Amino acid sequence: MAPIEIGVLYSSTGVTAAVEETQRRAVLMAIEEINDAGGVLGREIVPVCVDPASNPRLYGQLSEQLIIESGIRLFLGCYMSSSRKAVIPLVERHDALLFYGTAYEGFEFSRNVFYGGAVPNQNILPLAGYMLERHGSRVALIGSDYVCPHEANRVMSELIHERGGSKALETYLPLDAGARDYEAAAQAIRRSGVDFIYSTVVGEGMARLHRALERAGIDRQRVPVASHMSCEADVQAIGTELAEGLITCSTYFESVDTEANGKAIQRYRQRFGADARTNASWEAAYVQTHLLVRAIGVSGSTEPVHISRAMAGLEMDAPQGRICVDGNNHHTHLNPRIGRCNANGSFDILAEAPEPVIADPYVMSHVPPAWAGRPHPQYNGTGKVAVGAA
Repeated sequence: MAPIEIGVLYSSTGVTAAVEETQRRAVLMAIEEINDAGGVLGREIVPVCVDPASNPRLYGQLSEQLIIESGIRLFLGCYMSSSRKAVIPLVERHDALLFYGTAYEGFEFSRNVFYGGAVPNQNILPLAGYMLERHGSRVALIGSDYVCPHEANRVMSELIHERGGSKALETYLPLDAGARDYEAAAQAIRRSGVDFIYSTVVGEGMARLHRALERAGIDRQRVPVASHMSCEADVQAIGTELAEGLITCSTYFESVDTEANGKAIQRYRQRFGADARTNASWEAAYVQTHLLVRAIGVSGSTEPVHISRAMAGLEMDAPQGRICVDGNNHHTHLNPRIGRCNANGSFDILAEAPEPVIADPYVMSHVPPAWAGRPHPQYNGTGKVAVGAA
């Protein structure tokens, strides 16, 4: 039988390539696992990879090209919200499906999209609660100038206000901003006298920001950087020495101690090298690939409408722990954790949700969860915490 082609829209070049390349590799590894197990419906899965070069316009052009010229209607991909928003009108117009494996700002629904990454109640709310409780209430917000950082900082600003805090400054830099731009921003942060810095900077700008903060003489052990958008791939780009102390909230860390995670990391390093690092976007792309193919098997069809129905309620023992697809809003119940980057470039898990958190993409409640204010009872500074430990 003819193979099933799936479009893979992850960049290997451009400002967000460091993370997107791990997502592309995660998809390829998952497809290899599926094909080694016999494929689905007696058919092989074939990834059709393109490189949108971190350019939102190219995500739209390339996805439509694959739809029209190759008849592909199933897609895994996109990282920045601007790239996702470029693809959504096309998958809606052509009745295709996009599986989006990245944390994002929420406030969105499309019947043609399944969202595998965290939304604000699964990352921003816990991180805000943790930082405002433990590090102070005067905050500097700095982000990349595109959709997601603006929306994320809007939510964070509301939380700061509701908790009686103050926003000392809020600034945005272009995705291609240079060292001088970040140095000017770092000097402004230094003068503002904040308790912590909340960063929604992405891509190559992360390293520039941390270097600029270092040059500005900001002690990040005393004035830490918090960022729900940072992961292990970003730490590699920033450099461990500069990233140490970075605090984030994520549904997955490489250090999560589950059987599924241990096996997935082992296979990943066998396939891509002993130094290959995983991250939350990697995990989401890996999981969504398996869920998509499982839905094909359950529905017995490659038609998007049948796959979409089969996705509702699908569960999986993912590397992060048990997850479930919400059939009503197409988001995913996930397992948030708060972590701090250590000297090895891994994240020590400081606190974690006791059970999967239902996705609330519209942030109906602004109350940070109680678990975010409690240290994990099994945390001992090693960065290893068993999921489900009480």
